[in-house]
Amino acid sequence: MTVEAHKETLEFKAEVSQVLDLVIRSLYSNKEIFLRELVSNSSDAAEKLRFEALSDDGLYEGDSELRIRVTVDRDAGTLTVSDNGIGLSRQEVMDTIGSIASSGTRRFLENLSGDQAKDSKLIGQFGVGFYSVFIVADKVTLTSRRAGLGADHGVRWESDGRGSYSLETLEKADRGTSVTLHLKEEEKEFLDSWRLRSIIGKFSDHVAIPVEMVKELYGEEAEEKKDAPPEYEQVNRGTALWMRNKSEISEEEYHDFYKHVSHDFEPPLAYAHNRVEGTNEYSTLLYVPKKAPWDLWDRDQKHGVKLYVRRVFIMDEADKLMPHYLRFVKGIVDSDDLPLNVSREILQHNRKIDTIRQANTKRILGLLETMAKDEPEKYGEFWDEFGKVLKEGPAEDFGNKERIAGLLRFSTSNGEGTAQRESLDAYIERMKEGQDKIYYITADSPAAARHSPHLEVFRKKGVEVLLLSDRVDEWLVSHLTEYKGKTLQSVAKGDLDLGDLADQEEKEAKEKAAAEHGSLIEHLKKSLGERVEEVRPSTRLVDSPACLVVGEADMSANLARVLKAVGQDAPETKPTLEINLDHPLVKRLEAETDDARFEDLSMILFDQAQLAEGGQLDDPAAFVGRLNKLMLNMMVAGG
Repeated sequence: MTVEAHKETLEFKAEVSQVLDLVIRSLYSNKEIFLRELVSNSSDAAEKLRFEALSDDGLYEGDSELRIRVTVDRDAGTLTVSDNGIGLSRQEVMDTIGSIASSGTRRFLENLSGDQAKDSKLIGQFGVGFYSVFIVADKVTLTSRRAGLGADHGVRWESDGRGSYSLETLEKADRGTSVTLHLKEEEKEFLDSWRLRSIIGKFSDHVAIPVEMVKELYGEEAEEKKDAPPEYEQVNRGTALWMRNKSEISEEEYHDFYKHVSHDFEPPLAYAHNRVEGTNEYSTLLYVPKKAPWDLWDRDQKHGVKLYVRRVFIMDEADKLMPHYLRFVKGIVDSDDLPLNVSREILQHNRKIDTIRQANTKRILGLLETMAKDEPEKYGEFWDEFGKVLKEGPAEDFGNKERIAGLLRFSTSNGEGTAQRESLDAYIERMKEGQDKIYYITADSPAAARHSPHLEVFRKKGVEVLLLSDRVDEWLVSHLTEYKGKTLQSVAKGDLDLGDLADQEEKEAKEKAAAEHGSLIEHLKKSLGERVEEVRPSTRLVDSPACLVVGEADMSANLARVLKAVGQDAPETKPTLEINLDHPLVKRLEAETDDARFEDLSMILFDQAQLAEGGQLDDPAAFVGRLNKLMLNMMVAGG
């Protein structure tokens, strides 16, 4: 049957052109990475065929010996990587090569700084993939046919990587994919067989699918077989790395396997390799990356480790094998006990999966605990990249809440800069005598937290306060209410109770002040009306005239702002205005006899308190008007 050619020339989507340019510029010094990526893609294609053939062995089309072949044509200056894996349909070629099918690509590109060193690290987080071929080739030809489709469903894709590509239908008898690189003149080193074998041994020795090259013949044997079909030999070890004894695996091999499964080109920060035997037998090889993936916060992006059953690849991103707050973990789980036809639905209701998930969680938490104890600088690197994700843990994983809390790090009021990070254990060790709570404040920025008027009495007494300014912190403290028997207490909620930290004289002074200045408090409450729940003397303030406080059980002002910022409804909560009776502004207010001016001063005091904690004014123009009027009156009085 003759195929009717259907050829068209298409433009790359804009984001693909940007990624192509970035890959070529940023990775040129690491150009041999292209071969790792092509072998890795072929390996994935072979494993996907093996999985799909579990339910339809007709997909093998009479050839179940899966393989990857690397061949060269020195005369033509081409290098070809081919496989007999699952293959691609015409539409799949357009979706996976003509465009980058990911909702987060735009955000990734927006993160590019133009700094080549920084961007080269970012491209590693994005995943190099197929586009790395253009580091060494000035033209690339891909031919493919998906298993199960007829020979007339072959497809050829070709491009020079400069903005467009051609796509045409062709007849292809065998399934799978071949990628032919027309090497640039200065890259002909990749036509050397020993050079290629060295790269495959370095990057792809662990790939479980055989990687074959033409056998090198010498002397008489070469002369005898010069007209015979080429003989192929396997050039990688081809055994699953995770099934080998740990003592036989070098750190370099562990790192290379990480790069294979993650498509990152930086080594991991840490890893754990385990074999579990007994009623539930499985192997795990789990990695903590050095850098956060660019799509870590993409809610549509799936995350998780690869699942194998008895060395057969089952699925990518098996998210049931790792809790969501550890979604940055890469690696594999290979079970001896799960059925080969396991699906995502089966994973949701399988006790063996629950057992593996719990063990994986404990293993990663243990790895992080060891890192935090023995390598604090390395743990600091981890925290910078993944700390916000780990803060989701106490809400998600009740059983490990205390262990996760022990791994959290915070800026505190004791540090001069926002970069200082302390553990809750270190905080407890430094607690003042008589202190029985862990105090914290939430705000929408580190500066707002550090300079909040709510901290003034704590600074005066030398009591440390945790400064929480990540959006996830409100979620964290709503679920992490105590640690090692110590209650976590917001300094901006409720009537401040310092317990044994407050002396009897302070308590008596507060009660006396409330009585002596009752008329001022009543006047303020009347003037502010429905804006406040209550007005009362403050035990928090030392230097500021006023602050706003919400009830113990109410939503914090910061959380309300976070919810509104993402389009969520937040309950309207009336705050309490606390005033510093020793402050000159409050004394001036108390002495004011003009009702209109008293009301203006009251509103200025209230609005200032809102601004001091990072809030937004309902009517900024009115605030400016009152402030201008006050300044003019002062100038007249002083004139």
